[in-house]
Amino acid sequence: MNDRLTIGGREFSSRLFLGTGKFSSHKVMAEAAEESGASIVTVALKRVDFDPSEKGSDILDDLDPKKYMILPNTSGAMNADEAVRMARMGEAAGFGKFVKLEVHPDPNYLLPDPIETLRATEILANEGFFVMPYMNADPALAMRLQDAGAAALMPLGSLIGSNRGLDTRAQISIIIEMASLPVVVDAGLGMPSHAAESMELGADAVMVNTAIASARDPVKMAKAFRAAVDAGRAAYEAGARGATSKLSASPTSPLTGFLNA
Repeated sequence: MNDRLTIGGREFSSRLFLGTGKFSSHKVMAEAAEESGASIVTVALKRVDFDPSEKGSDILDDLDPKKYMILPNTSGAMNADEAVRMARMGEAAGFGKFVKLEVHPDPNYLLPDPIETLRATEILANEGFFVMPYMNADPALAMRLQDAGAAALMPLGSLIGSNRGLDTRAQISIIIEMASLPVVVDAGLGMPSHAAESMELGADAVMVNTAIASARDPVKMAKAFRAAVDAGRAAYEAGARGATSKLSASPTSPLTGFLNA
C-alpha cells in the first residue's frame, strides 16, 4: 500500500492503467475496471458524449470519478494542432489538466508521429497540462519529451492491439534507465506475463486495453493482469536478476571442498 505511483504530484495506488475501448458493453467495462484495481482509466475524447440524450448512453455514466481518475486521451488526432484542441476541449468539459497525448495519423499501424507528439507536448506543457505522451520506444525522443515538460512517458511495447508483448524490450530498458519521469509501457501487451515482464524491467506502470476487453472473460482477465502487475513490481523491488540475462551457466549448488576431495 505504501508503494504508490506519483505522476504530476498526484499519487495512485495502482500501477495498472485500463483502457475502455472494445468492451462488449459499458457494464462489462465497469466490472473489469473494478476487478483490475486500476486507479487510472483512459477514455478517448472522441467517444465521450458531452451532451448525452439519456442516462446510460455515455461511457462516463459507468465510471465513478471518485474511484478513478478519468484520463482523457487524444486518440484520433492526426497532428499536434488537433491533439492540442482536443486536450483543451477535455479540460473545458471538466477533465482537468491530465491528458494522455496520442498523435498517430497512420491508420494501418497507429504508430505515433514523433515530431507532432513532441510539438503538442511542448504546447500543452506550457499551458500547464500534465502530458503523458504515447511514443515510439526511442530513448532520444524520450529525453526530448522529458525536456519538453512531459509528466510521464508511455513508450509502446508493440503495435496497438497486436498482443505481441515487448517487441521493444531493449529500448524500453534504456528509457527506464535514462528517464527521471515515470515510464508506463503502453500498447501491445497481450498477456498478463507481458505486464509482469514490463514491471520486472522497472517500468512504473503498464497500460492495457485490448487484452482485457477482447478476452472471453474480461473481468477475470482484468483480475489476472492486476496480479501480474503486482507480482512484476514485487520482483523488481526484490532485485529480480532475470531482468538481465547471460549466456553462461551459474550453478545453484557449487562444488565444495569435500566433493572435490
